[in-house]
Amino acid sequence: MIGGMYQVQKASSSSFIPIRGLQYHLRQWGQPQTGVPPVLMLHGWMDVSASFQFVVDAMRTDRWIVAPDWRGYGLSDAGAIDNFWFPDYLADLDALLDQISPDRAIDLIGHSMGGHVAMLYSGIRPDRIRRLVNLEGFGLAATIPAQAPGRYAQWLDQLRQLRQGEMDLRPYPNQAGVVQRLMKNNHRLSADKALWLSAHWAQAQSDGQWVVRGHPAHKVVNAQLYQAEEAKAVYQRISAPTLVVLASDDSLKTWTKGQYGRAEFLQRVSVVSQLEHLHAQHGTHAAPRSAP
Repeated sequence: MIGGMYQVQKASSSSFIPIRGLQYHLRQWGQPQTGVPPVLMLHGWMDVSASFQFVVDAMRTDRWIVAPDWRGYGLSDAGAIDNFWFPDYLADLDALLDQISPDRAIDLIGHSMGGHVAMLYSGIRPDRIRRLVNLEGFGLAATIPAQAPGRYAQWLDQLRQLRQGEMDLRPYPNQAGVVQRLMKNNHRLSADKALWLSAHWAQAQSDGQWVVRGHPAHKVVNAQLYQAEEAKAVYQRISAPTLVVLASDDSLKTWTKGQYGRAEFLQRVSVVSQLEHLHAQHGTHAAPRSAP
C-alpha cells in the first residue's frame, strides 16, 4: 500500500536544449536574475535531476537553480552509444554553461558522480566556477598500469553482454517496488519523498511494470583506468572556494570493496587551495547509489 505523496514547496519547470547532438532535459527552479549567477546542480550515477527537489525545498534562496539530467538518464537522450565516458560529461557541462551562463561564473553543486565531475570541471575551467560544493563526489580507486589488460577485457566482455541484453535494468512489478528500492538505497529517504521521486526515477510500462530511467550502458565499466594522480593535478587548479560534504556514515570502503577510503579521498582534495569539509550530522540527500 502506497501512502501519501510529498508536497513540493518550490515548483520546478522542465525544458529541453540541444547539447552536442543530444536533447538534454533541464529542471529549473526560479527564473534568471540580472547580475545574479545561476546555481547548477549535478546528479550522480543512476540518479536524476528531480532528486534535488528536496534539497531545493530546504534552501533559503530565490535564485535561479538549474539541474540537468545527464546524457542517458531521466529525460535526456543517450544517443547511439554502448558506453559512457567522463570526458563527455565534462564536454556536456561546458556546452551547457555556454547556453545558460556564457559570461558569468556560476555556483556549482554536484552529488556523487556529479560531484566528481564538478571537481574536475572546476579545475579544468576555473574561471567559470564562483563557488563549488561537492556532496560525496569521491572519484574512483587508484589503479596501476598492470590492471590495463584485464580492464580492457572486462570492457569488451561487458559490451558483449550489453548487446545480448544481459545488462538490461531489471523491471519492478509496480510503483511500490520502486518506492521500496529508493528507500533501500537511501535509508534517510521518507516514504512520501520516495513516492514522489519514484515517478521521476522510473517510468511505467504498458505491461504495468516500472523501469528505471537510465540507459543500461551506464553499467559498462570504463575501458580506461582511473588515474588518481591526474585527478589531483586537476584539483590543484581549482580556484573557487570549495566545500566538501561527507555523510555521517562512511560506506565508501564498502562500495569500493576496501580499495579506496575517505582518508585517501581527503588526501587527494587537500591540494585544493580554498577547501573546507563538513561531516553532515544527518547525511546528505542521496538518491540511488547502486544499480537497480
